[in-house]
Amino acid sequence: MVNFTIDQIRALMDKPTNIRNMSVIAHVDHGKSTLTDSLVSKAGIISTGKAGEARFTDTRQDEQDRGITIKSTAISMYFELPKEDLGDIAQKTEGSDFLINLIDSPGHVDFSSEVTAALRVTDGALVVVDTIEGVCVQTETVLRQALTERIKPVLVINKVDRALLELQMTKEDLFQNFQRVIENVNVIISTYTDKTLGDVQVYPEKGTVAFGSGLHGWAFTLRQFAARYAKKFGVDKNKMMLKLWGENYFNPATKKWTTKGADAKGKPLERAFCMFVLDPIFKLFDAIMNFKKDQISMILEKLEIPLKSDEKDLEGKALLKNVMKKFLPAGEALLEMIVIHLPSPATAQRYRVDTLYEGPLDDESAEGIRACNPNAPLMLYVSKMVPTSDKGRFYAFGRVFSGTVRSGLKVRIQGPNYQPGKKEDLFVKSIQRTVLMMGRYVEAIDDCPAGNIVGLVGVDQFLLKSGTISTSETAHNLKVMKFSVSPVVRVAVEVKNANDLPKLVEGLKRLSKSDPCVQCFTSDSGEHIVAGAGELHLEICLKDLEEDHAQVPLKTGDPVVQYRETVTAQSSMTCLSKSPNKHNRIFMTAEPISEELSADIESGKINPRDDFKVRARMLAEEHGWDVTDARKIWCFGPDTTGPNLLVDMTKGVQYLNEIKDSCVAAFQWATKEGVLCEEHMRSIRFNVLDVTLHADAIHRGGGQIMPTCRRVCYASVLTATPTLQEPVFLAEVQCPESAMGGIYGVLNRRRGHVFAEEQRPGTPLYSVKAYIPVADSFGFTTDLRAATGGQAFPQMVFSHWQVMQGDATQAGTKVNDVVKATRKRKGLSEEVPALDRYYDKL
Repeated sequence: MVNFTIDQIRALMDKPTNIRNMSVIAHVDHGKSTLTDSLVSKAGIISTGKAGEARFTDTRQDEQDRGITIKSTAISMYFELPKEDLGDIAQKTEGSDFLINLIDSPGHVDFSSEVTAALRVTDGALVVVDTIEGVCVQTETVLRQALTERIKPVLVINKVDRALLELQMTKEDLFQNFQRVIENVNVIISTYTDKTLGDVQVYPEKGTVAFGSGLHGWAFTLRQFAARYAKKFGVDKNKMMLKLWGENYFNPATKKWTTKGADAKGKPLERAFCMFVLDPIFKLFDAIMNFKKDQISMILEKLEIPLKSDEKDLEGKALLKNVMKKFLPAGEALLEMIVIHLPSPATAQRYRVDTLYEGPLDDESAEGIRACNPNAPLMLYVSKMVPTSDKGRFYAFGRVFSGTVRSGLKVRIQGPNYQPGKKEDLFVKSIQRTVLMMGRYVEAIDDCPAGNIVGLVGVDQFLLKSGTISTSETAHNLKVMKFSVSPVVRVAVEVKNANDLPKLVEGLKRLSKSDPCVQCFTSDSGEHIVAGAGELHLEICLKDLEEDHAQVPLKTGDPVVQYRETVTAQSSMTCLSKSPNKHNRIFMTAEPISEELSADIESGKINPRDDFKVRARMLAEEHGWDVTDARKIWCFGPDTTGPNLLVDMTKGVQYLNEIKDSCVAAFQWATKEGVLCEEHMRSIRFNVLDVTLHADAIHRGGGQIMPTCRRVCYASVLTATPTLQEPVFLAEVQCPESAMGGIYGVLNRRRGHVFAEEQRPGTPLYSVKAYIPVADSFGFTTDLRAATGGQAFPQMVFSHWQVMQGDATQAGTKVNDVVKATRKRKGLSEEVPALDRYYDKL
């Protein structure tokens, strides 16, 4: 029975100190959705018996069938915290009612864009880690994303039942295992954490770590055990909590605490955590799983766990589940942890405002966000679009950071490219309705104040994927989200029946709305291309396209990989191109840039928008550039932010500033469509050595300079041993030792190479890390499962670009074959153009 009404939730929305916005993040299959069930059942939305099996937040049919989460789902729940626990909350609160807006996010690396969208609108994260598998690649990726967004984590160690039932661990082993997992998580946190957040590492003795089993619906934090023992022994709860973790031992003979593992006679003592926390759990498991009837009733009496008459006949796992749910209900443990340790919007927006807002940090919008003020101008960030039951319409899902949004309110809808004071990418429209997202359904509400998560109806026509909604004329945008994956795998789609083409075009528009990371566009050769983060992501996108968005039968081409064009040496000579009227000449060479510098530019560490002196200093100190060169970088490209540089190295050239804009435009054009096969260029530095210009301005206009500059860029690439860079996945495979041989076999056939393999301490599992080129990764998962009898499961995430060996202009090399195939696919002539097309003799 749902134990709250929408009116209660609406009333709580006005108390930003009593709201908790949080997302559940983890590696794939570590039990996020299963664990979320415990919270949903605590709110009375599903029955306790179903919790752990319902996966309430997996709303789509294919999510239920595959057993993975694909889209992040939001749900709002109302809870009351017992009065005696309110004292433990360090931040300001009013009353004991709390509103928790929870977002369950996918764990599969292909959908990590969904995780980013979820993290942007929340302030805290529940990180779930499997006891046995420990911290995996995706755990690290999502934690890194959370910490860069300044989100505070708390940890749940899940699947403890497996450690007891399958691996039959001893108490001490289990403690060591927990300690290792917590240590690994804290290493990641301290590596990526933002200094302004202070110490956000997790500690069991402070109550920021919970242990439990989502499937069986039980979990505990040390707080609960400390409270039990504090009552029993009459000691202080907080002191007891510190004693229950780490190197603390209780000597029952002398009734004294010690930090040494043995008593005076050298007899080993049992660790306090094992003795006070794990012992009752182990005894319960042992009695129930070994059918010790008389022991069971004795333990139940001691722990004061009442059983109903129909529950007394249960045996084995069914009884165990029932008893554990009553002894340590997961909902309560998680709830306490969330409410006590995660920040409220009122707390979090103070330190998040400078990472969220692009404008000056003292204007009215920034002040409103900082104070989480419902009466300030509206600032709302839409992080994704959620399809509605209405065909082709979407709810704009986002968070109100300041002000209040209500039905019928006239707002400014600012897309990601909006610049204050300009008209582009700006719409002024009214909001039709505001709704509350509740997992599988939505509830209408009149308005929604700052600090809450909300769905909006009627703005989906004006926003593509995300954007800012404001009522202030001077408001700048909230920062665009940075995704940790890039759409590197693309496939061409076409309709089986030519009459359906308009439906496909419309369907592609809807698809690109519904997923934060997918890209849909028409290539120059006229194909409709869908690009995604990996095979699974593409498969789901295409299924949605065919069944929901376009609703016509489609056929898809083979997956295609994007390459990048680069050079591996300095140009063998100075290249020269003359303008069409033969009055202007540009001399140029090309050379490669180091991979570190390219990575820094792509990650935004070296930003084209920075002051050129700051940038020059970084280039000189970290990458060994000459300071005068570094100060004369004309621009970055393609799209003014890419990892290619145009550097002015001329001395005393007249009229140079007049042609700078034409050269920059030509450089952007050249780096976007490279000479080898019209792919983007990457890691190339173009040096303008000398320019001879006509004295009369009319003879050196853009029409003369642009084609010349583009041709000379191409000529300098062709003389600098051009080649391609291909994208490489980092694959992490977990499997038992017996299946290792199969993995190596599959990787060798696919140009993969293993660079690390390690055994997870305390488990029979091995973790193998390997690099595998994206071009060879299609069907890798299926192959791997076939070779290892289904025991290995890879997680693949885009890692880096790797230079392909050989010269792309020489026939017979592997690179040349790739170039030819790509040119053929794009409808170009197969041979790479000869140098004399671009190079002019003096």
